[in-house]
Amino acid sequence: MTAPSEVRVLLVDDQPLVRAGLRVLVDTTDDLVCVGEAGDGDEAVRMAGETRPDVVVMDIRMPGTDGIEATRRITGAPGGARVLVLTTFDDDEYVYGSLRAGAAGFLVKDMDLDAILTAIRVVAAGDGLIAPGVTRRLIAEFAARPETSRHGKGTSGEGVTEREREVLTLVGRGLSNAEIAAALFISPATAKAHVGRLFTKLSARDRVHLVITAYEWGLVAPPR
Repeated sequence: MTAPSEVRVLLVDDQPLVRAGLRVLVDTTDDLVCVGEAGDGDEAVRMAGETRPDVVVMDIRMPGTDGIEATRRITGAPGGARVLVLTTFDDDEYVYGSLRAGAAGFLVKDMDLDAILTAIRVVAAGDGLIAPGVTRRLIAEFAARPETSRHGKGTSGEGVTEREREVLTLVGRGLSNAEIAAALFISPATAKAHVGRLFTKLSARDRVHLVITAYEWGLVAPPR
């Protein structure tokens, strides 16, 4: 999947100054355009239906309907936009919830502005990402949970081969297809094929959801 030539972006944050800053950032970038702003989850869902954005940049903590529920409703709608969560670092406990709700990525607001723009493009192109550092916290959170809660419901792994489990482990560690190929001494095309089969077998929306499954199954070791 490739990104549209001009990415339509909906900005969602309960702080007007944050929205204003993001709007300037988006509107001064040639390949991005802001199609609207919303100050809470309900407004975000309504505006996503009206403006048909490619990407919704979503805050988590907002009055009324929060960003996680809004994400679930937006991504669950027919032809729903892709959601990039952009929130404060101390909201990292919501990473798992937002990704399970359908978000394609999770960033923190103290990231470099160019990184935020790149993330919007990546999400628009159909890929997913998690901010560096947040991944370590996510792994640690899963490691601390009871063993039975780390396995995905409805994705028992039946039908997933041992090689595909190896690939899933490397996806969970953040490796690209080329890096997976090098690590397993296979061709990039074969690595891509394995990842594609994992998408199908695990009903994963995108690469981020493969990462979440790797955490749930305990395939990724917690940071030491």
